This record gives sequence, structure tokens and C-alpha cells, in this order.
Amino acid sequence: MLELDHLTRRYGDLVALDDVTFTVSPGEIVGFVGRNGAGKTTAMRLVLGLAEPDTGEVRWRGSVPDQRTRAVAFGYLPEERGLYPKMRIVDQLRFLGRLSGLTAPDAARATDRWLERLGLAERAGDTLDALSLGNQQRVQLAAAVLHQPDLLVLDEPFSGLDPIGVDLMAGALEEEVARGAAVLFSSHQLELVERLCHSVAVIDAGRLVAHGTTADLRAARAGRRYEVVVRGALDHRWAEGLSGITVVEHHQGRVVVELDPSSDDQRLLDAARAAGSVERFGPVQVSLAELYREVVPA
Repeated sequence: MLELDHLTRRYGDLVALDDVTFTVSPGEIVGFVGRNGAGKTTAMRLVLGLAEPDTGEVRWRGSVPDQRTRAVAFGYLPEERGLYPKMRIVDQLRFLGRLSGLTAPDAARATDRWLERLGLAERAGDTLDALSLGNQQRVQLAAAVLHQPDLLVLDEPFSGLDPIGVDLMAGALEEEVARGAAVLFSSHQLELVERLCHSVAVIDAGRLVAHGTTADLRAARAGRRYEVVVRGALDHRWAEGLSGITVVEHHQGRVVVELDPSSDDQRLLDAARAAGSVERFGPVQVSLAELYREVVPA
């Protein structure tokens, strides 16, 4: 397990991270989201040992990781291109595999496998700068995963990818998680975070403002709001006056209500049935984007 334990990091008068705490477990993808400059990259740099916290610590499997552990057990995809633009793809992936502890034959096999997996086998002999930005991003992913790290730290991994590239990247991450890897990735593409992640950590101005499973965060945001669509009901008056139930939104037969903690949703359903044919009835589904807008002020 990766633990970020009360991390604080300052750059002069700027507090980049302010007492940030969360965990990433094996077999889990955690989405790290926040506006530009919120502190995501700083937190990732602390995890990777590229900077030191002013207070708090990073632990991996209960201990502060040393340089060797990070080299062998961690995989990193930086937001900025971090590979050699004039070096052949196949050569630099094999080289990076050796730096991560693989033998020369294992590095060659892993390189070939990942180039094939990511649709780049025919470009293996090209230099990096001969590729599109999306294909360069695929190479960066291969560099991060080819030594089968136990932890993947990915900074905006989907940046510059077309839909096919997104699907390839998402599939690769799901495979890594299936073998037990822990994954922490940042992204501004909230629909991807919602689709892929088990948990989400939302950071704003260096502080963690929301953290938990996507299901728990959505449920907490929705509260006891129910959406009801009644065919044949001309307005929302059927829901008015029900004790413990407040209408918060209505439009053309669709009604959203808030139930008090003691209210029975079956009583709401009975009233809806009395008003007409119930086409939809259930808790409001809150998107991650709606949650984000609530906890990160504009």
C-alpha cells in the first residue's frame, strides 16, 4: 500500500501541499483531480522521491521507500515528455527496462510485448520525435509499465490521446490492476476518472477537499434525493404536501425531491403511482463532475 501521510510542502511563501493524507491499495486505481496548480504534481514528485516533504512522509508497504525500491517497484509517467526524442523507441525502452532491474533478454521481451500491446510494433525502429503526440504518450506508458511495477504514478496519462488511444491506455491500466498493481493517476478528464477509478482524491489549493470511493462520494453528495418521472402527470402537485418530502426540481413530469431521514421512499412511490404511470423512480445519480464543482469553487 502507498501511504501519503500528512504531507506538507512549501516553496517560499507558497504552500503547494497542506497536510495531505490518503492511500492507494494494491489492485486499486485512485484518481487524483484538481485544477492546474492545485498540488497534484507536487504530491507525485514527493511519492517518487524527486522532492522531499517539509513535514509528513511517504510510505510504501509500511516503510519509507529508498531509491532502489522506487526504481524497481515504481513506474512513472510524467506530464511532460520525459524520453529521448532522437533515440529509437525500441532501444530506449530496452535501456529503461535495464535501469529498472530487468535483464537484457527480459527487457527485450517486455519491450516487444508492450509495443505490440499498444499498437506500436511497426514503429519500433522510429525515433520518438517521428511519432504523433498521442503515440509518444503510448511509448511513455510502455516505459512506465514494462518492468511490471507494483505502483504506477501517472501524471495526465490520457493527454493528447484520441478515443482509440484512450481505450488502449484504459485497457492497459485495467490489466495492470488485475495483476495487483496500485495506480495513482491525475487527470482533468473527469468522465475517465469516473469510468476507471475505484477511489478519488480531490485537491484544491494544496488541501485535500474530498476523498473516498466514487460510490460513497456520489451518495454523500446526493443525500436522499430521488428522481421520479410520472407519465400523465401535468405538473408536480402530486408531490407537494407530502410530509418529510421537499420538491427541489421539476420539469415536464420529472420531479426531484429531497427526503427527510425519517421519510419512507415507498410512500413517495405510492403517491407517484396514484398520479400516473411511473416511468422512472430511484436515487439521483450524481456525476463526478457535479461533485467536483461543489467542492472546488470556481
